[in-house]
Amino acid sequence: MSEPSTFGYARASDEVYLGYRVDGGGPIDVAWQSDWPGNIDMDWQDPLLGSWLRELRSFARVISHDHRGVGLSSRNVDLPTLETRVADLLEVLKAIGARRPALVGVFSTGAVNVMTAAMRPALPRAIVWLEPAARFGWAPDYPWGATDEDREAELGYLSLWGTDAYGRAFHEEEESKGNLLPPEAPAFMAMQTRNACTPDVAQELSRIWFETDVRGVLEAVGTPTLLLVHKDRRASVEEAEYIASRMPAAHVREMPGDAWTAEEMPAWAEQVRDFIGAERARAPLTTVLATVMFTDIVRSTEKQASLGDRSWKELIERHHALVRQALACHSGTENDTAGDGFNATFEGPARAIRCALEVRERVRELGIEIRAGVHTGECELIDNKVGGISVTIGARVAALADRGEVLVSQTVRDLVAGSGLTFEDRGEHALKGVPDRWRLYRVVSAA
Repeated sequence: MSEPSTFGYARASDEVYLGYRVDGGGPIDVAWQSDWPGNIDMDWQDPLLGSWLRELRSFARVISHDHRGVGLSSRNVDLPTLETRVADLLEVLKAIGARRPALVGVFSTGAVNVMTAAMRPALPRAIVWLEPAARFGWAPDYPWGATDEDREAELGYLSLWGTDAYGRAFHEEEESKGNLLPPEAPAFMAMQTRNACTPDVAQELSRIWFETDVRGVLEAVGTPTLLLVHKDRRASVEEAEYIASRMPAAHVREMPGDAWTAEEMPAWAEQVRDFIGAERARAPLTTVLATVMFTDIVRSTEKQASLGDRSWKELIERHHALVRQALACHSGTENDTAGDGFNATFEGPARAIRCALEVRERVRELGIEIRAGVHTGECELIDNKVGGISVTIGARVAALADRGEVLVSQTVRDLVAGSGLTFEDRGEHALKGVPDRWRLYRVVSAA
């Protein structure tokens, strides 16, 4: 007899309630996230997904949650970006007291898991990514993504969300892929989706994921990773092999067939059991994914000369106080201070950008302007501070910013889809001492 399920709420730092449930009592924690907006109670009733979850429950303590805006979590709130979803997952795991969980997801939720592992490398024991996708829109260097035509078709399809027509359309699409669903599936899907969210929310979440790209952080994920894919879906196998080539500790395992069925769930779950079952020796933590922000005062030498040493010292002290207040507000960590400049780190890129924008506005009260640069990448840990090439890139990005400008790398822009931040393309640039050319973007506004 299985352990009973328990339900609870975690509260995020902005007071959003995150509904979660825990099922099973196995010795290993598995944090499972579904791909599309759902309802964690109804997921267990789903003919296909329920079969998968019951298999996981047979050997693990299964942790699942509804992300903000859908299901049993707070509704009528700002929809989650990738950064927000990582923060919310961490809040849920903290509330439950998760024990080095395996992070398991399918399609887009793997992006949340790899971002989490890169930011908190000591947290997960493993990642299992079913049918992985590191980017959701097509690009010349990512041919497996959906085209603009696919995107528009899906948005139109989602306008039926929650209705019987959506249930029938979903059923027909799954059968066209070879996924065999029972006759009651269309009616259940209609009920399941309307218990998740409204059509506008489903469409907006789809837009956010179409704009998300986590390729820039894959190399920072040292967590043992298993990529599971149907062997007869050749494009999916190629995509998985590409992702594995970018991740230091990932490998691909091909499973029979080309479609999901309830009958194959035990075999897929057994792959998870085998992969996460043995405790692995923990290597010393030497790197971590971080977002670095550099700021400095524009034309500081001229300002110092015009004010004199004493007045300049007073100005710098006020400047430093304002910057530190902004860092505290946005959960930033001061890494170094050199003269009139700051080097700080953040767990998420949107926080770093908003901090830089706040600093820019607040120091204008002092009659000065700053420039800022933001980059996200794998950083070396040196005496508990971040260093390495990613920090150098952040400094070089800042050096190219104009008066009052916040510049970001393309990696940062790709990670903040749905955040309300807008950007202007500033073209490709050579960064002094850094290989290749880098596309940079100016932050235009923040919603």
